[in-house]
Amino acid sequence: MKAFRAHKGWGVIGAAALAGLAFALPALAADGAPAGGYIPGTSGISLPSLSLNFAQGAKPGDIVGTLRAIMLLTVLTLAPAILIMTTSFTRIVVVLSFLRQAIGTQQMPPNQLIVGLSLFLTFFVMAPTWTQVSSQAIEPYMAEKIDPATAWKRAEGPIREFMFGQTREKDLELFLTLAKIAKPQTREDVPSYALVPAFVISELKTAFQIGFMLYLPFLVLDMVVSSVLMAMGMMMLPPMMISLPFKLLLFVLVDGWQLVVGSLVRSFSP
Repeated sequence: MKAFRAHKGWGVIGAAALAGLAFALPALAADGAPAGGYIPGTSGISLPSLSLNFAQGAKPGDIVGTLRAIMLLTVLTLAPAILIMTTSFTRIVVVLSFLRQAIGTQQMPPNQLIVGLSLFLTFFVMAPTWTQVSSQAIEPYMAEKIDPATAWKRAEGPIREFMFGQTREKDLELFLTLAKIAKPQTREDVPSYALVPAFVISELKTAFQIGFMLYLPFLVLDMVVSSVLMAMGMMMLPPMMISLPFKLLLFVLVDGWQLVVGSLVRSFSP
C-alpha cells in the first residue's frame, strides 16, 4: 500500500500551534501579571490574558498577531477531527481494537493506552508528510513570505496525495457519483469534500480486512479448546477461561506486538 502523505499540513499546523502556545504562555504571564506573578486575592496562580484588537493599522502586518491567535484557536478546535479523518489514525485504532477483542482480554490494554499508541504511531507514519508540508507551507507562511491562500494550497497538496494513495477508486467513484460530479480528468479535479469520506471508508475496509486476519489464529485456538473440553465432558466450564491463557502465551511467543505494529506501519508504505 502507498504511504499516507495527504493531510500532513493540518497536523503540522496543530503541532506548531501547540508549540507556539507553550512558548507564548510564559511570556504572557510575565507581561500581564504583577511582580512575582502573584495577584492579590487569588490562590497565587496567575493566568495570562488575551485580547483581540482590530484597530486600523498602517499596514496589514499590524494585525498578523491577532490573526495568528484566531488561527490557533480554530486549529485547536478542529484538530481532533482532522487527525482522525485525514490521517492513518483510523486504520490503526480500529486494528488495535480488533486485536484486543480477538485475544479476549476485554479492557486490557485499556482504551487510553490504545488511543495513545495509535496517536504516536500516527505521528510516526505521517512524519514525512508533515515535514514536507511544514517546509513548503507553514514555515514560509510564518516568515510572511507567502499569503494564506498560497500556504493553504501548498499544504493541501501533500495531504491529498497521501489520501489518494490510500483511497480505492471504487470508493472515490461512489462519492463522485453521489455528488453528481463528472468524471475528473486529473486528481486536481477531485474536490476534497468527496476525497475525505472516500478515504475514510477505504481505511475502514482495510482495517476490517486486517482485523479478520487477526481473528483467525485465535478463533482456531478457541475451537480446539472447546472441542477438548467437550470431549472430556466439561461442558459447564467456559472455554474462554481456558483458552485465554493460551492466547496470551501464543501472542507473547510470536512477539505479537512487534508483528502487528510492524505490519500496520508497512501497510502505509508505497
